[in-house]
Amino acid sequence: MLSAKTIQIVKEITPTVAANAETVTRVFYKRMFQENPEVQAYFNQAHQHSGGQQKALAGAICAYFTHIDNLAALTPAVELIAQKHCSLGIQPEQYPIVGKHLLAAIKEVMGDGATDEVLAAVGEAYQLLADVCIGREQQIYAAQQAAVGGWNGYRSFVVDRKEQESDVVTSFYLKPADGQPIPDYQPGQYITVKIDHPTTPTSPRNYSLSDQPGQGYYRISVKKEGPLTADAPGGLISNYLHEQVELGDTLQIGPPCGEFTLAADTPSTRPVVLLAGGIGITPLLAMAKTLIATQPERPVYLLQAARNSSTHAFAEEVQQMQTNGSKLQTRVIYDQPLEGDVEQQRCDATGVVSESLLREWTPFEDAEYYFCGPKAFMQNVYRSLQTLDVGDDRIHFEFFGPRQDIESAAAVG
Repeated sequence: MLSAKTIQIVKEITPTVAANAETVTRVFYKRMFQENPEVQAYFNQAHQHSGGQQKALAGAICAYFTHIDNLAALTPAVELIAQKHCSLGIQPEQYPIVGKHLLAAIKEVMGDGATDEVLAAVGEAYQLLADVCIGREQQIYAAQQAAVGGWNGYRSFVVDRKEQESDVVTSFYLKPADGQPIPDYQPGQYITVKIDHPTTPTSPRNYSLSDQPGQGYYRISVKKEGPLTADAPGGLISNYLHEQVELGDTLQIGPPCGEFTLAADTPSTRPVVLLAGGIGITPLLAMAKTLIATQPERPVYLLQAARNSSTHAFAEEVQQMQTNGSKLQTRVIYDQPLEGDVEQQRCDATGVVSESLLREWTPFEDAEYYFCGPKAFMQNVYRSLQTLDVGDDRIHFEFFGPRQDIESAAAVG
């Protein structure tokens, strides 16, 4: 436990740290990559270039400092961090590297305000968080290894099938090269793909599993990403997978991880609403297929928002899911329909997800909501759900970046 003095000091510096958090994280990453270049491979350089990673870390630091005297409030954040770390194979001996450069960054940015007493308090607070995360990560690693067909680290998988789902999305069906069993997973989880890119160092990538478990394979469905910013390259790994990886090729895969999963403690009669924007369909499709297979009487609503029919993935697969007597209801919305999309009924409506649509189409007074997609889509969905007075205990989402980026949308909507 932290001392009362440490808690007091951290609370006193929280406003200053919050005001300079992104500067601190930019300095932190620069220092760490210069002095410990071996850790750079763990970080997505496209997200570094766009500033997304710096902003995400800044949000995490602010949340930790704000709740320094109520660590129970951070349990969901710790689970997210631990799952992500385990997907990358982070080990306890790497935590001191982060701590060293974080303290140095705070000292550089805060200047004289970063006294020895302040740095000692921040160091103590960081070590407590590190210990909590390490403990949880060891539990995850142990569970992965103990599962039937389980493993730690990376394992060779062969591309058994490669199927185009839309103009920008391709699915890869992966089977273990050793022919041995693979562990099941919770729908909504992801696996890690490690590729030694031929021209530039890259980090491992997480891809959601887009099919229900128990199929004897893992399916990932990858969008061919363009540049995140005008001066950045397109997605190195997604483009490599689309253009270079073929049937029979071998990929290095990490075991399933992730905390964005169906809530286990909700009644099986409660409706589930799945709202997908673009490639955000992948974890939600796995959830929908699992719910139909395991709880066929449960009402499930699946909405897909896409640009148009050229980018709309899994149209036929979702249609087939409705033919087996399930209680699945679907809706498709295009915001930039092509000529013929509306006339040929490739979509049910045009525009964006709105509060009125959710009010009219979903049982908002009782349903559990899961959503995933681009930032603007998720902000809009969250704002709409807040307007409908859907409680946070019934709202579940997956987003790369500070959770506040989504939740703050309700305040400005």
